[in-house]
Amino acid sequence: MATTMTATMRAVAVTPKQPGSARQVELPIPTVAPGTAVMRVLEVGIDGTDTEINQGLYGEPPPGFSFLVIGHEALSVVEAVGEGVSGFAPGDLVVSTVRRPDNCPNCQAGESDMCLLGDYTERGIKGAHGYMGEYYGETPAFMVKIPTALRPFAVLLEPLSIVEKATYQAWKIQERMLWQPARAVVLGAGPIGILCTVLLRLRGLEVHVYAKSAPESPQGRILTDLGATYQSVDEHPVRSIKDELGQIDFILEGTGNSSVAFEAMAQLGTNGILCLTGVSAGNRSIEIPADVINLQMVLGNRVTFGSVNANRRYFEMGLQHFQQAEQRWPGVFERLITRRVPFSDFLSALDRRPEDIKTLLTIAAA
Repeated sequence: MATTMTATMRAVAVTPKQPGSARQVELPIPTVAPGTAVMRVLEVGIDGTDTEINQGLYGEPPPGFSFLVIGHEALSVVEAVGEGVSGFAPGDLVVSTVRRPDNCPNCQAGESDMCLLGDYTERGIKGAHGYMGEYYGETPAFMVKIPTALRPFAVLLEPLSIVEKATYQAWKIQERMLWQPARAVVLGAGPIGILCTVLLRLRGLEVHVYAKSAPESPQGRILTDLGATYQSVDEHPVRSIKDELGQIDFILEGTGNSSVAFEAMAQLGTNGILCLTGVSAGNRSIEIPADVINLQMVLGNRVTFGSVNANRRYFEMGLQHFQQAEQRWPGVFERLITRRVPFSDFLSALDRRPEDIKTLLTIAAA
């Protein structure tokens, strides 16, 4: 490491399961070692997982720690590389993946997002410190190099990887038959919903987005510019979508609301497929038309599946789609970044506001 670095760094940490515990801590700056690299963090994206962990809903510290450094969406620059590291050099831009494998067969095959045992760790979420600090250490297997041209919005690669996986898996499942999807519905107009709309429009689908934001909101304007239609669920409830649209081939649920997830099952068309990406924290019970859903699922060859996290493959897919979408809709990704907050004001970044799409915590200059 350069001799000008201080011995410690700042980071934002929580005490898991303790609401409102986010605070600044000091940790040793990682030292470079053979086979590893040290990253200097430029900016971190804030999402619902970060705020829910700070609300005490979940989170798990690394072994030997009583606190967890949060943050799992980060754009960083390589500060130093250790002996034996190839493909990366100081100055390279990097987005690191989130999940780290355990010893199950899927993890060992590079698919930790399909872990069988559940002993994986996740940076900033479960058993491993995250990226909301000035530096972190990493191994090349979990580092994705970012072209300089994508610098303004590359921090969105992690949420994009979520919908890359969701759409890829949906289309893979539907290889079971002749499937020619034409119409898709996206539930939720946050970053996941908007990024999924980008991918679906690149595939040429007719896309309808339903969420709580008003049609004239920034989310609504972005979605309209993508060629999607946008409706507020206050006037167009989820339970009526099929009556309004007719055949729906694909639904992406990105709200994290369990009642919406079950309502969406009843809206699928024949041979349709629903992907659930929202995580519902809590133990809410709801009443559902179980017989109707069961009948529709069986007679209509419908599929519902869940998709969590993403492995490196989907991050790399995202780089290609970043470039394709920027050519088609210049500036669309930067429009998703609605607030940049300095590192010292991290509590403000964790305070989600109705007008926010994606808030970035700025940690260092490029």
